[in-house]
Amino acid sequence: MSKPVLLQMFPEELAQWFKEQGQPAFRAKQVFGWLHKGAGFDQMSNLPLALREQMAEQAAANPIDIISRHRSQKEDTVKLLFSLADGHCVEGVLMRYRYGVTLCLSTQVGCRMGCSFCASTLEGLARNLTAGEMMGMVLLANGELPADERAHNIVLMGSGEPFDNYDEVVRFLRLVSHPEGLNIGLRHISLSTCGLTEQIRRFAMEGLPVTLSVSLHAPDDQIRAQMMPVARAWPMDALLDACRYYIAQTGRRVVFEYALVDGVNNQSEHARALAARLRGMQCHVNLIPLNHVPERQLRGVTRTQADAFLKELETLHISATLRREMGDDIAGACGQLRRRHLKKGADASLAVALDSTGEDTV
Repeated sequence: MSKPVLLQMFPEELAQWFKEQGQPAFRAKQVFGWLHKGAGFDQMSNLPLALREQMAEQAAANPIDIISRHRSQKEDTVKLLFSLADGHCVEGVLMRYRYGVTLCLSTQVGCRMGCSFCASTLEGLARNLTAGEMMGMVLLANGELPADERAHNIVLMGSGEPFDNYDEVVRFLRLVSHPEGLNIGLRHISLSTCGLTEQIRRFAMEGLPVTLSVSLHAPDDQIRAQMMPVARAWPMDALLDACRYYIAQTGRRVVFEYALVDGVNNQSEHARALAARLRGMQCHVNLIPLNHVPERQLRGVTRTQADAFLKELETLHISATLRREMGDDIAGACGQLRRRHLKKGADASLAVALDSTGEDTV
């Protein structure tokens, strides 16, 4: 039987756990604070030694660890490969912008959505991540930063479809924003979905004012279905209706992610069709230069092509920006680093790809 993960629990749940262990409930607040600072049981200095030993024997704090760090030579970006207790691995990326550090997190080990431009789905879905595992990634990533710094922005845009792991993702959002913990403002968190319309409507009622990012990637159903199998279940009209519902319920604009793929969705007529679809909505289009995935046959666009598409949208009065390319030299696209690790095999990866500090030497 596996040990309970205390990082998975809210203070009131911790209080119940301590009560079951014959300990006073007030320990819950102390331990919750320590856990959300990234502390292990042995570091909780204001707790009796006997209690720390009891917790170490009966429970787990952070259930994950870092396998490797892959630092970009082009910008201040670090891709982290995390190991999970059951032997699976998953990725996260720290990205430094002028306004602070953003952490990109995964929500599943792999993915079952089957998008044609993504490496995450090549191995299928292994399992969902727990809220405690997602919290563990945040705390370990913060440990990679200088002592006076932490990630203030989180994007759930790594491997997996967040709404395919709905309950654990919502639990994570409430944990990471808890006022007695990291207290990260929900408005500093973005959640990206490929368009599960029922879950979008459900999420609109959660009272969690995160930024909803929808992977659109096409101006019509025909092109979108070629790139994203989910489009066959939920056509664009249904998806955009769900987005309008989200906007009406939350007052928050929706961000539409649009990966520019050469010869597929990047022509002027595509920009015009996209603008016609979105006109009148409280939204923003985030254009994404496609990271190359060797196993896929899709090609990204040139900067000139991307700028032309952006200009066309702006001319049509659609709010849009072009995302800065980051991490393409460190397997930056979702799932690439995990796939590379799986292909090498765990033993070979640790022996060949890592030096004694855990830095990628490739």
